[in-house]
Amino acid sequence: MTPNEVMGYAPAAAGAALALIALWAVIWIVRYVRADTETRVSIRQAVRIRRGWKRLAPLCGLSVTDKMPTLTQQLATTDASKTPKPRVLTPKLKVKPDRYGVVGRANCLPKVGLEEFQKAAPYLADAWGCTRVSVTQDKPGHVVIRGVRVDPLLTRTTRVPTGEVPKELARWHLGLDEYAQPVSVDLAEVPGVTVAGLPGFGKTSNINGFICDCASSPAVQFAFADGKVSSPAEGDYADLLPRAFAAVGDDLDEANKLFRRIVDLRRARSSSIKSVLGRRDMWHGGPSRSWPWVVLIIDEAHTYFRDHKGSDKESKRLSALAAENARLVEDLVKKGRSVGILVFLATQKSTGDAIPTFIRDVCPVGLSFAQKTADAAVAALGEDIRDWPDANPVQLQDPAYVGVAVMKLSGKTGFTRLRTPYVAEADAARIAAETAHLTADPAELLAAQLPLGVSLDKTDPDEGGEPLAA
Repeated sequence: MTPNEVMGYAPAAAGAALALIALWAVIWIVRYVRADTETRVSIRQAVRIRRGWKRLAPLCGLSVTDKMPTLTQQLATTDASKTPKPRVLTPKLKVKPDRYGVVGRANCLPKVGLEEFQKAAPYLADAWGCTRVSVTQDKPGHVVIRGVRVDPLLTRTTRVPTGEVPKELARWHLGLDEYAQPVSVDLAEVPGVTVAGLPGFGKTSNINGFICDCASSPAVQFAFADGKVSSPAEGDYADLLPRAFAAVGDDLDEANKLFRRIVDLRRARSSSIKSVLGRRDMWHGGPSRSWPWVVLIIDEAHTYFRDHKGSDKESKRLSALAAENARLVEDLVKKGRSVGILVFLATQKSTGDAIPTFIRDVCPVGLSFAQKTADAAVAALGEDIRDWPDANPVQLQDPAYVGVAVMKLSGKTGFTRLRTPYVAEADAARIAAETAHLTADPAELLAAQLPLGVSLDKTDPDEGGEPLAA
């Protein structure tokens, strides 16, 4: 191809380049116009970060000097006595905005790795105008830089349940952490969850959100024990009662009957799971309509377990009943995992008198909303919380932190602070009404699957029990 022919294609090539630039500009403008106010601010912030990165990176110690000349420099140097000028290399940075700030991805260089980026995080936060910046490793040789301009912990959020069956039934979507990253916990193979915190700081709304997310699946059934009201129809779970196969208030006798009923179910399931499901662990195949995941919610748990002082007959009776309740719930937490039984225990202060330690300490998942004392925080989250004062729930007593919790996440160092979304009572009532037809008694479902002539087992197979013939 001659030079004249090449020059003939130049106008077409220039036109194509301009068209691409115009298309990119249109897409950028459309995205900017359609974005909400906070996202627009983040888009402008991302533009500034990209423009200033080459200058900022060396100032933060995120660059390296390469004294080895490239092949091009060697060929361009005609004077052998002159050494090519060393090059300053900076990591390549790609930035994506969202309504909370920006997410950057950068490659590492020799002597500029994860540790150097983490040391530079406070400087990046100041330069980018962010509340905080975190750096994690995306994959070998690459890091993710999360900068939040708007503090997610101070931004109240709401969640409107869709009523759709969740793709992962046992995945509990809790909310956003302090870097606006989603936080979720897998509750499969988990026998117990503890939720602690001062009144009015989000415990019940948090549990309601979990119930609403799971209620649309027939593979889960709920039971409520609400210890702060005389009748469950008066409490925070009143709107959800159509989706519960059993519910009680603060009466210890009624609660004892409910706990015993679910323990009997646990024993019956333990003795029949192999013959009915063909496996020893329900979670190896997951819950189903005929063998649902049974979730027992015990709110204000201290109501059912606390010791009743006094020498009179009634006090002694209540004290014995509370001890029996603790023994029954202990049975569920320690033996209910493999047969698909989960216990939620919510209380204000999860000390040993509120939730006995032989129950509390075997619950793998625990979170705490605001606490008033350090001892209460330790009871909810363990002794390690003393080593992380910035994450201590004692710091969350301000009304601005209603809905903010602290928890220990598996695989992560330290403790995670997160903002849980508010679920309106009207939405909870709507979900319960729409899914009420899915409510079923798990004991009746199990009885229908047993061979003719075999009834529900009321003995513990761990103690040598056998199914009882009818």
